[in-house]
Amino acid sequence: MHAFTTATAAGLQRVVRTQAGSVRGGPRDANDVLAFKGIPYAAPPVGPLRWRAPQPPAHWDGVRDARVFGAGCLSALENDQRPGPRDEDCLYLNVWTAAKHTDEKRPVMVWIHGGGFQFGSSANPATDGGALAARGVVVVSFNYRLGILGFFAHPDLDGEAPSGNCGLQDQLMALRWVKANIAGFGGDPDNVTLFGESAGAMAVGLLMASPLAYGLFHKAIGQSGAFWDGKHGPLQSFEEARARGLAFTRQQGNASIAALRSMPADRLTAAAPWSFRTSPVVTAFSPSIDHHVVPDVPARRFLRGEQMHIPLLAGWNAAEEFPFPSQSLPDQSARAFLAAAEAMFGNERMADFLQVYPAATDAEAKASAVALTGDYVVGEQCWQWLRLHRRGRRAPVYAYHFSYTSRYTPIASHVTEIPFVFGTLTPQQVLGSTTPPAEEDRALARTMMSYWVNFAAHGDPNGSGLPPWPAYDETDVVQILGTTIEARPNPQTARFRFLDSFRQDGILPMRWRNMP
Repeated sequence: MHAFTTATAAGLQRVVRTQAGSVRGGPRDANDVLAFKGIPYAAPPVGPLRWRAPQPPAHWDGVRDARVFGAGCLSALENDQRPGPRDEDCLYLNVWTAAKHTDEKRPVMVWIHGGGFQFGSSANPATDGGALAARGVVVVSFNYRLGILGFFAHPDLDGEAPSGNCGLQDQLMALRWVKANIAGFGGDPDNVTLFGESAGAMAVGLLMASPLAYGLFHKAIGQSGAFWDGKHGPLQSFEEARARGLAFTRQQGNASIAALRSMPADRLTAAAPWSFRTSPVVTAFSPSIDHHVVPDVPARRFLRGEQMHIPLLAGWNAAEEFPFPSQSLPDQSARAFLAAAEAMFGNERMADFLQVYPAATDAEAKASAVALTGDYVVGEQCWQWLRLHRRGRRAPVYAYHFSYTSRYTPIASHVTEIPFVFGTLTPQQVLGSTTPPAEEDRALARTMMSYWVNFAAHGDPNGSGLPPWPAYDETDVVQILGTTIEARPNPQTARFRFLDSFRQDGILPMRWRNMP
């Protein structure tokens, strides 16, 4: 007999047995939540396992300490100042649960962090799962391979296994871990909601369209992301991804795969940096149509009804453009803006363009350029996701538009909804805001947490005491999550319809690929 108490149906304690071995979390917090951090869900993807599909973790004897986050993946972001350890050995996950018994079958919420598939980790204080877990769900978050470590494709790798999307394969591996192990933490492996923001939401959309993910999750929430396409057209083809890999090997003196696998990971990532000056969709090692995890352009899969038909809740923020000024069309004058718009959309469409993005004055052009950036980087694809998924009428769909502002959140920018979803109300760092939250901020957090938890439990965000949230339909009514919470017509419908008119069979124009 072991000298510790394992999790049994009679009681869930600090030590839980997983398939690979037992883990010990910290003591229950003030809300009775147990946290388990840094649990390996796959073998370290190092040495000969670099750029290979994730492998099962090695079994261990005794009890593994699970009180500290595992390292996040090495960042591809230039001069990334975010805190926390980083390493190529990064395939770790975390679990928060308030269950008292292992047979409770609580709904499970699995979080995928954002960061353009280039940076980020599950150790972000804004995404601590404790407050959500206190509301009756089991929360899981995890790290996955990023940048060149996660998305390097090369013809010489094709013989080993489908190459190019190791980061997405890591996400599938984490979901398989959940299916196999989450019951030991009081979770229901047959009621898993996958949710994420930005690149994390893009991953949710990609996996909904992937046959390899069928059965691994049962509901989806996408916050500010959907299909990993936008201003520069669709996501990379496999041929483009392999061409990027070949170009990189040439830059490294025609290095072989064996030589690249022996290169220290920090040197490798430093040789393939990314910055916010460009779009990671086409200028970085990022997801591609590998015909394995991603069989086709995701929007085309949805258009054909080939996606997972599961409940979907998705939306976008009022000021998505805030972190992405480099992706705006030139806006120093109305003349410059109109010239760039004509190059992108064509002279024959300029009358339609000006109906939704007016540019009669320099000030008007600047405002339209800002709106257009948020639309083609994030907003339109979220709207597209909702519309395409609803077409099949085989699963409920709920849409939101986050427009809330306060002294704590002065702009409804990209990422600002995250601390409300998790109830953490950490500083809004993307805005440089240091004002602490007030009661109105805490009230919105309570409402949004209730919506998200209700959806995870039942596939419907509505519940007692909450403003009613109608299912999304052809009227394009969305739930406004603002200083007032109410259902209203989508304020961006006309703009989104204009951008949608350029999609053919779900695909944005390839000629946009070379836009500045």
